[in-house]
Amino acid sequence: MSGVAWLALVPAVAQAQTRAETLRQITGNNIPTLDPTTPGATREAFGVSTSIYDRLVAFDRKKEDGVWVFDRTKLRGELAESYEISPDGLKITFKLRDAKWHDGTPVTAEDIKWSLDRAVTAKSIAAGQLGTGSLTKAEQFTVIDDKTITVTLPKADRLALANLATPLAPMFNSKLAKSHATAEDPWAQEWLKTNTAGSGAYTVEMFKPGEQLILRRNENWKGGRNGQLAFFKRVIEQTIADPATRANLIEKGDADIAIDLQASDVPTLQARGKVKVESTPQSNGFTMIAFNTQMAPFDNVKVRKAIAAALPYDDMFKAAIFKRGLPLYGAVWTTPPNAGFPQPMPVKTDIAAAKALLSEAGFPNGLKTSFSINVGSAAVTEPMAVLLKESLARIGIEVDIQKLPDAQMSTQITDKKLPFFTEGSTAWLPTTDYFFRNFFTGNQRWNYSSWNDELVMTLANQARFEQDQAKYDDMGKAMIAQYVKEIPMVLLWQANQDAVMVPQLEGYTYWFHRQVDFRDLSRK
Repeated sequence: MSGVAWLALVPAVAQAQTRAETLRQITGNNIPTLDPTTPGATREAFGVSTSIYDRLVAFDRKKEDGVWVFDRTKLRGELAESYEISPDGLKITFKLRDAKWHDGTPVTAEDIKWSLDRAVTAKSIAAGQLGTGSLTKAEQFTVIDDKTITVTLPKADRLALANLATPLAPMFNSKLAKSHATAEDPWAQEWLKTNTAGSGAYTVEMFKPGEQLILRRNENWKGGRNGQLAFFKRVIEQTIADPATRANLIEKGDADIAIDLQASDVPTLQARGKVKVESTPQSNGFTMIAFNTQMAPFDNVKVRKAIAAALPYDDMFKAAIFKRGLPLYGAVWTTPPNAGFPQPMPVKTDIAAAKALLSEAGFPNGLKTSFSINVGSAAVTEPMAVLLKESLARIGIEVDIQKLPDAQMSTQITDKKLPFFTEGSTAWLPTTDYFFRNFFTGNQRWNYSSWNDELVMTLANQARFEQDQAKYDDMGKAMIAQYVKEIPMVLLWQANQDAVMVPQLEGYTYWFHRQVDFRDLSRK
């Protein structure tokens, strides 16, 4: 697509802005809704919502290896001017700043109460997320006066405040939203899919679901760091399916930033020197190989360990993502060195050990199984699967690679029907107990391995309420040690998020939702 064709898709009112004042992001995905709590909302919808809606609080950021990344240990006020946690951790009191909704009316504690009630009551994806921080009932939210609201917890939960900084805790202009509610839709969910009732850094100028979004700067916004306005007066986000076209637009300077180019294209773009690339491992996520621990033969821990010893880790890392990321294998410890998760695990390629383990498991002549990959990520998963098949053949395991459409694979993962597969995932709130609760307990979709170890379930559910950091770390190390003992899945790597941008762009930040926050960016 040429620059002329690109501009032809943009309304004249947006073109009138100078190039310096307009940010253009291109993505291979789409924004189906403006309400991030809508079931089916994409990561792109989550990202955009951070610029349209404020939350009570927001994570701060820090620099690591020259790139800005989110700092999960520090929270600042957004709509809240300040917050205070009671000594027993059971009550959080928020004092609101003097802020206005996009329509000019003042933000009140009643609006915040309605928004929080909606988050935990409406049929949306917000309730499940906020529940991970013990935010589950409308009765927990109390208006004290126009500028003060309290949140009461049944137990002091380490993740209560952090949950209020996620895209699934947006604050709505309740009067505007309620004016579009109905008896069948008391939370105005239908209207808010394509309309907004926010106070954030940007208002929506044009929205074509699945195609394009144009945002205009809110000149009255006070929720930024030190009260600063966003740099760009307009933001254009457009869906362009072909990654080569996206790369070409960035290189020509017709677009400013893309974060979902092919890993194989990024080194070439860097070498030509016309773009800037800021890369960081997705520190709150992992790519892994999962075993269904409730399904033979993967209910046998020695089979799992045999496969873990037979995997060609370095070859897969190179073939799948060109070593653009952080390996989560190859560690040499016997006791977890720290309580962080994910971290590199003590697994490595050892074919002799793999053969011995498989024989001990009762399969001296090998076995047959299927290995499932997602068609949508085949550029990464297919070369990995081919190498896995070849390596497992060396210990007598015959693998049939199944390529499944995205929706079918998602359904089969949810229904626990896949015996052996690869997937990637992230946790918005990357604490060890959060990872283990979400990925290793219960009959939930994200428990890929259907692993329900009694010790891990007990520790994960206790740790979320443990306020003593030393005791919390001991629980984390115990969970990691049990994971290594049982190997319910094999961690492979944390792939880089590569932000490819024009050289003049500054301020890009890697966020836990893996999307661009337009408020961070400026042009030099």
